[in-house]
Amino acid sequence: MTPLLLASACLLIVTLGYGSLCAGSPYGDCRRCHGMGHAIKRTRSGALKRGKDCRRCHGHGKRLRIGRRLYNLWLRIYREGQTDAPKPAARPFAKKG
Repeated sequence: MTPLLLASACLLIVTLGYGSLCAGSPYGDCRRCHGMGHAIKRTRSGALKRGKDCRRCHGHGKRLRIGRRLYNLWLRIYREGQTDAPKPAARPFAKKG
């Protein structure tokens, strides 16, 4: 098997795998709070305490995957492009009478 064919097969497998991951589970854990939805603080005595809500995910702990964002963008552009049949243009310089 040639290296080019092997590389393209590996790229195809990775792409299809990520596509199926985005279709099956469109949300992933937030990278900033690691899916917790908030920061963890320590009190003065050393006990753990819930901190402020994460500003990136607004306390949900989830984010939309990049592949799903691209799919949603493609779908929006595709739906906006569908229009009814164009109406015939009026002839502005047609003879009157």
